Amino acid sequence: MTESTRRRPRADALRNRERLLAEADAVFREQGTGASLEGVARRAGVAIGTLYGHFPTRTALVAALLEARNRELFEHGDRLAADPDPARALADWIRAVVRHAAAYQGLAAELAARSDELQDSCHRMTGIGDLLTDRARAAGALRGDTTGADLFTLMNAAAWAREHDTPAQADRLLDLALAGMIAR
Repeated sequence: MTESTRRRPRADALRNRERLLAEADAVFREQGTGASLEGVARRAGVAIGTLYGHFPTRTALVAALLEARNRELFEHGDRLAADPDPARALADWIRAVVRHAAAYQGLAAELAARSDELQDSCHRMTGIGDLLTDRARAAGALRGDTTGADLFTLMNAAAWAREHDTPAQADRLLDLALAGMIAR
């Protein structure tokens, strides 16, 4: 079927999809990304088959939930690339990614797994991080032995800590790690 002959989804299908996303967001905020998909469908008032018709896997549902949030995060990263203070831009990016990855309990692990459904967004996230890391390193604002992989691991660890401890404690640990990496 070509793009021009593809039918638009029916209005009820679009409503079901939006209800599923809204309920999944609520359930994942309450119970984490490992919550029952049957429970999500039930709260949305649809059958589990309807959920799987829209989102064939749990990760596809998570990816759909993150679509708008990812777009906002990437726009923020693009703005940071123009920040005249590369160290501040990198630290701001790291903090933004940590907050993003800790939106739902279990999300940091989903992102770290780099599944096919999340691959494009993970590549984009890593690309922005690499650009900001290179800028900070070139400006002498980052310890020379700090790698993009170090920062990615730090972000995942801080997001995990934010999910399992308090945001204040996770931010404190992140501040300590950044103080050791960023040369002022």
